[in-house]
Parts: sequence; C-alpha cells; structure tokens
Amino acid sequence: MVDLIETHKHFILQHLREGDTAVDFTMGNGNDTLFLSRTVGASGKVYAFDIQPEALESTRAHLEREGAPENYTLICASHHLVRDYVKEPIKCGMFNLGYLPRSGKKAVTTLRETTMPAVEAAIELLAPDGVLLIAIYPGHEEGRLEGEMLREYFSTLSRFKVCCSEFRILNSPTSPYFFLIETK
Repeated sequence: MVDLIETHKHFILQHLREGDTAVDFTMGNGNDTLFLSRTVGASGKVYAFDIQPEALESTRAHLEREGAPENYTLICASHHLVRDYVKEPIKCGMFNLGYLPRSGKKAVTTLRETTMPAVEAAIELLAPDGVLLIAIYPGHEEGRLEGEMLREYFSTLSRFKVCCSEFRILNSPTSPYFFLIETK
C-alpha cells in the first residue's frame, strides 16, 4: 500500500537541502514543520503558519520535545499572508489542507478563498529547483472543492516554468491525495 507521508518526503528530499528555506503553510500539530526543520538544519529557515493558537502551542511543544534545530518561526496568521512574513525565495512549501488533526474542530478548515492566494504566492516564492507539496482531503466538502479548484488552476500553468503532478489512489475516491509542483 502507498504510504503518502513517505511519498511526500521522497519528493521533497529531491529538492530540499541543508541551509535552504522552507514553509509549512498549514502547521497543524507540527509534524511537517519538524521534518522541514531537520531537513534544512541549523543553517536553514522554516516558516510555519496556522490561524489557530493551539496549533502554535502544539507545534512549539512538539519541536522542543523532539529537539528540532532552532531555525523555525511559528506564525499565527493565515497562509495567504505569507508574503508579509517571507521575503526570500523558498526551496520547499508544504500544505496539508483540511482541519487541525485531533482538535475536535472539524468545522475550522482551510478555505478556497485563502488557499488559492496562498498557493499562488507559494509558486511565486519558489526558487529554481523548488517544490510544493499540497495534500488534499476530499472526505469533506471543502476539501473536495479545494482539490477541484487547484486541479483546474494547475492545469493552466506553463509547463515550461513548472511541472504539476497529481498523485492519488484511483480506487479510493475519498482518500487523501496530493499535488506536486516543481520549478524547472
């Protein structure tokens, strides 16, 4: 069976190196933030966004408990405001769209009206040989609609500037899937 988390890491590690800058656009409980922090090392930078203060608290505790390098900035703001905080090119961006796992707040989800400008900004911020990974959760209505919106948008981008791929389990339509965007 395909392990989506390991597949994400495989693609990201083709691009992200020590000393690079990365963004976790949806920090949640900090698992992706920890992965990015360890991958870019002490000389790199990680910015992580979430609108829920409990996500920042959970992530900070997770990073400290796991001994992550102190190379991260946790930001309590919507991911669509990334340009207010990140001024340099990034080598990697990760999105896990949906709701904060284990929070009991399934009504608080990422939304199309902020996801689209966040993804557009992420693509503009991508350095050459950069990568974006966007996980979609179609098991809830907003997730399904976010996926459709992004698929349509990605199909309009120039193949001479970015490579846009989609990875999904075909015989499980409500299982998570992801888009991979790579700059040339």
